[in-house]
Amino acid sequence: MEKSKVLLIYTGGTIGMIEDPETGALMAFDFDHLSDQIPELSRINADLKVVSLGMPIDSSDMNPDIWQDIAQKVVDNYEDFDGFVVLHGSDTMAYTASALSFLLQGLQKPVILTGSQLPIGTIRTDGKENLITSIEIAASKDQQGESIIQEVAIYFEYSLYRGNRTTKISAHAFEAFISPNYLDLALAGVDIRYNTSAFYRSNLPQLEPKFKMDRRVALMKIFPGFSTEVYRSMFNTDHAKAIVLESFGSGNTPNNSLFFELIKEYIEKGGIVINVTQCTSGSVAQGKYANSTMLNRIGVVSGGDMTTESAITKIMYLLGNYSDTKEICRLMQVSIVGEISSFNPL
Repeated sequence: MEKSKVLLIYTGGTIGMIEDPETGALMAFDFDHLSDQIPELSRINADLKVVSLGMPIDSSDMNPDIWQDIAQKVVDNYEDFDGFVVLHGSDTMAYTASALSFLLQGLQKPVILTGSQLPIGTIRTDGKENLITSIEIAASKDQQGESIIQEVAIYFEYSLYRGNRTTKISAHAFEAFISPNYLDLALAGVDIRYNTSAFYRSNLPQLEPKFKMDRRVALMKIFPGFSTEVYRSMFNTDHAKAIVLESFGSGNTPNNSLFFELIKEYIEKGGIVINVTQCTSGSVAQGKYANSTMLNRIGVVSGGDMTTESAITKIMYLLGNYSDTKEICRLMQVSIVGEISSFNPL
């Protein structure tokens, strides 16, 4: 069988770190050293090529410009490779995976993000297995010669997740990610067991990238006793075109008339407010409880079971590519690339 061709796109992160012998701090190093650390790469049944996005970065420095750079690398090499593996720091990996899913619509090949909790040079690193299995998944095809995975996904510690359904939950455990509201795409044991019923397949005939993103998005997390005045400047359409609101439980906020009026005025001036739950799992159901009924009345958009990472990157994408506010609000509530479950807003 002809070998699959896999492109590794290196951005930085712990997987490509070494310890400074003088300070003990972790510092990024050239990707060539990472290849030296994993001689097993030469035994994988795939032709590999490595490209780097300039100097390696800490994933805390990730931003929409770099998301577009990663997406452009995929587009530029799409016809020449069967799959793509993005090496990335774990802290913002879920944001990048979500963003790439919106930027790279129409994928018929895998884009797998992976990284590690321990540097690749340490004895107990999780980086080797994560990288090797990610490459194997990116190279895998079915009996018809089509890629098994045809979406943006995250592989970490034996599990493959849909990228825009994933969130990081641990800074120290190897099981750093979960997909709280969606099934795992695959589980790697002795064999890689794919959950084909969970796969996403685009209805677009070919890759249709859209790279525009609007950064004028804010995030507000509700907490008991918050002051409306502290957040008043955030609700300014000259600065923020949309606000993602992390609410309690199934979409509840305090019954605060000043806060409701602030949101109402913001929406009337053209702003968009998206309501997602700050719970690890579950869904927003505006109107289920009395305290969220007002949010429906003043035009807050329910984010359903989207993760915060997905909601933020999705609204950036929609603001960058659509101008009609009503259409943006509608699209926020429907699945574009499998990021949200079907629901009927109350």
